Amino acid sequence: MADRSKFACKIRAPRIEQLTFFPRGGKRAGAGRKPKGERALASHAKREAMSWHTPALVTMRLAAGLPTLRDPAPFARSKAAFAGATGRLGFQIVHFSVQSNHLHLIVEARSEHALGRGMKGLGGRMTKALKKLWNLEGDVFADRYHSEVLRSPRQVRNSLVYVLNNHRKHGLHTIGYCDPYSSGDLFDGWIDAPCKQMEWADFGERPPCSRPRSYLLRKGWQRHDLLDLHEVPGR
Repeated sequence: MADRSKFACKIRAPRIEQLTFFPRGGKRAGAGRKPKGERALASHAKREAMSWHTPALVTMRLAAGLPTLRDPAPFARSKAAFAGATGRLGFQIVHFSVQSNHLHLIVEARSEHALGRGMKGLGGRMTKALKKLWNLEGDVFADRYHSEVLRSPRQVRNSLVYVLNNHRKHGLHTIGYCDPYSSGDLFDGWIDAPCKQMEWADFGERPPCSRPRSYLLRKGWQRHDLLDLHEVPGR
């Protein structure tokens, strides 16, 4: 019988070599999306969790080079978009302020997902209306909206001042009355009560904003005093 040992294969132990990985992306100089203008883009981090109990402050900015929103025609279309978006999909607009190239909203939503759906609907309505008005091609908004969830009475009061008196922050002053490009006339928390000029019924079935549901927006913020028409908001 033939000796098979001389035909046996010699088994070699595996040789382990050092592997070098060359990562892509990550934190490094020049990484990430580039700003489209002077301001940085809104963060694409995961949205904060929210509910009906926690309102949010939202900011939307126009793309560069567009006409002002503080004219009767674009403002009327903005209010119509607010009216079409509020009270749908677990989302509602409680207060708003329209400035020349951006707008601020105080909103309530069932969840962060409802906030996203509501803002998508609002953005689509405004984009369609303003494109038609301005005979425009291309983007209307510079980037997605920025939002901050408000969890305390102090935060809510500061946000109310920031939104309803935002025109004062930009050097636009009114004497004895609210900013006409805001929902200030529907706000009942002014120290100067005569400022209130409009009632919800004046808008018929489709007002541009809704009555607040959360305790923070109805009463909680009043722990820190009512709002003054001449109060200038901070950052």
